[in-house]
Amino acid sequence: MPMPGRYLASMAIRLDGRLYLFDAGEGTQLAWKTCRIGLRGLSVVAVTHLHADHCLGIPGLMMLKAQLDDPEPLTVMGPPGIREFILENHRILDFHLNYPLEFIEWSADAPDWKAYEDDRLRIFWEPLEHTRFCLGYRVEETERPGRFHPDAADALGIPEGPLRGRLQRGESVTLPSGTVVAPRQVAGPPRRGRHLAYVVDTRPTPAIHRLCQGADLAFIEGMFLPEHAEQARAKGHLTVVEAVRAARKAGTRQAVLIHISPRYGEDDLDRLERAAREHFQDVVVGRDLQVYSVPLPD
Repeated sequence: MPMPGRYLASMAIRLDGRLYLFDAGEGTQLAWKTCRIGLRGLSVVAVTHLHADHCLGIPGLMMLKAQLDDPEPLTVMGPPGIREFILENHRILDFHLNYPLEFIEWSADAPDWKAYEDDRLRIFWEPLEHTRFCLGYRVEETERPGRFHPDAADALGIPEGPLRGRLQRGESVTLPSGTVVAPRQVAGPPRRGRHLAYVVDTRPTPAIHRLCQGADLAFIEGMFLPEHAEQARAKGHLTVVEAVRAARKAGTRQAVLIHISPRYGEDDLDRLERAAREHFQDVVVGRDLQVYSVPLPD
């Protein structure tokens, strides 16, 4: 529930100027303005489920985006019903909309679990176990070209300059002699990008392992202390111990516990963190407006 001094669920990923938003609870636009990250780069909103604390902030963000001149299209993805939720809000409120909307809804008939892809990343989704149909998300940055080997370029007679730059970006080039050089001739194997996970509102389920497997950073709900496990079971949530055990089993490098129950005040957050670290050292409790820089894996 909305609390004075505590925002609802929302996480933005910024990559090369583009922004991908996961959930938008009520008042998300206030936090967005406080962060001063701008809306021009917002291209995707991914929603876990249609509970109010995860989606009521979307119409406000859409109105805010509509104040821009010539804004880019917006893709909204999520569970069945997300398209109807957005379009009905737009129809009833009749707010100004000056950019195209695209929708991607979950379907059990989809051929694989990849939901979205652009030139920067891929987004995967997987159903979780909650009181309502809920999706968890995995984000994988596009692979980068392998390490460039100048000695190999010298041996092939590739001059320094734009041709080498194109090879480093993974493009084949044609030399003045007419010889075509492929990136694999002067570079190592492709290197993986960064992997993230966003998992909230669920009980323990094998889907968490798939979403978090080998993730560089996983944002997982840690709604309850272990002594409140019964409430967690009744409401379809995780305790901090259940969350970090799942992260550890999946080989997650670091976990951030989010979506903390409103029963816990700011003075309780250290208790949740200590309880989690008894089972997984590389975990912190997330705080509002905190920024995490994710380094490349190599």
